[in-house]
Amino acid sequence: MQPSLRLWEDFLTDRGVLSLPALPRMLYVVRGAVMVGTKPLGQGEVWHGESTVTVRAAESGATVWRWDLMLGSPTPWRNGPSVFSKEKLTAQLETLPEGELLFRGDSVAFPPGGCAYLHRHQGPGIRCLIDGELRVDTAGQSHTHQVGDPWFESGPEPVFAQAGERPTRFIRVMILPRALLGKSSISYVNAEDKDKPKSQQYRVFVDAPLTRP
Repeated sequence: MQPSLRLWEDFLTDRGVLSLPALPRMLYVVRGAVMVGTKPLGQGEVWHGESTVTVRAAESGATVWRWDLMLGSPTPWRNGPSVFSKEKLTAQLETLPEGELLFRGDSVAFPPGGCAYLHRHQGPGIRCLIDGELRVDTAGQSHTHQVGDPWFESGPEPVFAQAGERPTRFIRVMILPRALLGKSSISYVNAEDKDKPKSQQYRVFVDAPLTRP
């Protein structure tokens, strides 16, 4: 079965409990606070792991974005009371790199009007907008994403991105060649863009070697 990457939005209220099976994944807390295993996480914080894990919301509840790397048949999990999980996007990873792999989770921020010149990445991934507005041009199509919108980028397909009138930021997970550990995955299509000042700013949450199935 083709590996896939799946983004969920988990809503936990009134100390809701979510029990998750062993999969490579990243959790990003959009709102509220949770306890992931024994680790407390607040808004804007991240957890990454490959083992089974239990997520418990604080009294005020929480919203969590969850990226699951599915390496085979889907594995069921158990939602406790006061938990609702919504699938936002699933993508088949047809452009998965050969050889040893890297699981990377990060955020990319733009100032108002900032752009990412026409570029490629060395692996596929799913993004989700957390602030602002972003127009993404790729494969002959243009889409303007609002807060909460997810989208998939294959990696090899060139992409141009343009932020709107407000500060803009998205959260993403990519599966990359392990040789990129600690290195950028971006390559610019046009030689004249390589040395131009870049407006985007990165924050890496996870850069972890991945065991290939």
